[in-house]
Amino acid sequence: MQLPFVILLAAGALILFFIFLYFVPVNLWITAIFSGVRVSILNLILMRFRKVPPSTIVNALITATKAGLSVTTNDLETHYLAGGNVNNVIKALISADKANIPLTFKMATAIDLAGRDVADAVQLSVNPA
Repeated sequence: MQLPFVILLAAGALILFFIFLYFVPVNLWITAIFSGVRVSILNLILMRFRKVPPSTIVNALITATKAGLSVTTNDLETHYLAGGNVNNVIKALISADKANIPLTFKMATAIDLAGRDVADAVQLSVNPA
């Protein structure tokens, strides 16, 4: 083999490796596994194709799971794709849960999509001015 061919082959393999790492967020998958959240690598890859940032969804899912809430990746993805603020909804659900306010995921996403800051709405319910 000639040297330029080997260099081109190595560069091509390196580019393919970085493309693979972009579409398969292995670090995020490992973080989810160690946090006790079950997310498949295929689901993370499909999030990329659906233009949903996997880190936003997985980090919100980890936060919700650690707080004892039951939320699915599909719920979070759907809310993100509808234009909602996933992190704000999770923060509001945690605050409502700790304050014993009956707030469901569906109600929180409806408030968020209506243009109101759901976390502020929960805070106002907890501490009325």
